Amino acid sequence: MTTRSTGTSGGMTDFNILHGFTEALVRGMRSSFLLDADYHHITQCDNLEDVKLNLTENDYAEAVADLNTLTPSNLQAAAIEKMVTEFKYLRTQAVEPLSTFLDFITYEYMIENVMLLLKGTISGRDINELMAQCHPLGMFRESTMRAIPTFESSPKGYQDLYQTVLVDTPVGPYFSLFLQDSADKAADGHIRNVLEEVEVEIIKSTLIKYWLEDFYQFCESIGGDTFTMMAEILRVRADTNAINITLNSFGTPLNEPSMRVADRKRLYPCIGYLYPAGTQMLIDVADEEGLGRALEFFPQYSGIWNVHSFGGAGDKSIDDAFYERDVQMLELAFEGQMHFGVFYAYVKLKEQEIRNLVW
Repeated sequence: MTTRSTGTSGGMTDFNILHGFTEALVRGMRSSFLLDADYHHITQCDNLEDVKLNLTENDYAEAVADLNTLTPSNLQAAAIEKMVTEFKYLRTQAVEPLSTFLDFITYEYMIENVMLLLKGTISGRDINELMAQCHPLGMFRESTMRAIPTFESSPKGYQDLYQTVLVDTPVGPYFSLFLQDSADKAADGHIRNVLEEVEVEIIKSTLIKYWLEDFYQFCESIGGDTFTMMAEILRVRADTNAINITLNSFGTPLNEPSMRVADRKRLYPCIGYLYPAGTQMLIDVADEEGLGRALEFFPQYSGIWNVHSFGGAGDKSIDDAFYERDVQMLELAFEGQMHFGVFYAYVKLKEQEIRNLVW
């Protein structure tokens, strides 16, 4: 796993000396978020050209300037490119342990990209098409990405894929944990069977679990206000994953009694407000009614669950309720000072803003 920080990075003694400039940058970038008035003007637009005209009056002016015709897909690509450029600039200004903290943010996107490429390897999709769908924040060397589909479809081929490609990525340790856990008694070539037989989303959920736990431990080693803020954010993120994993397992083999204990249990992060009592209850949940009863013991989630169980408030889905809760929590990160939570909050709030634009 990642090397732990050896000291506290929150407080008046040295935070501004080491990280004050970078924190000032990200707080300045916060002013680029679209305001309620901007969203109001965009919702009044009759066509995409009117949307483009409105975007030229805010921080997206340069991003859309070179777009001859505005479409949802190229608007999303331009907005993501803008966010990635800003993030990379922050990363160049960062020193330890902030630089490692920012790297942790990118690991989530690396996991998503690698899973996309692995899925493409199994299904035989074109590598250029897959790479175009990869998130820029999770990109690693092009040679590494293009190497994944070049391995032969044989037990030794998939073994070589892990040993020579996945191990060299920053998220390699997470893949190692997953494969070791899934192939304890494996004979030669079982790695290939694991990748083919287990649903890609289950593998992804397992890797995200390892990443969340590792990120949490890293923030704990930093301590100070960074851990206070990030602990809250990561605990809620872990609980959200646990609830979604349980909900999405209904009607699938993962909801069979034997699979709940053997497989679904392993997907629940070992952090969060649900852990350990709540996640133990989720193991025994077999349907939505049972999930609702389990969440009644956790008021912070029972209200969100009611949005789902009663068909949503208006057009609001359970995902919308989670997003709304996350935005409120991430906005609070900017109310404190001398902590790293603002960097994570900026990336996630910018992601939500891009989703709002595309929607």
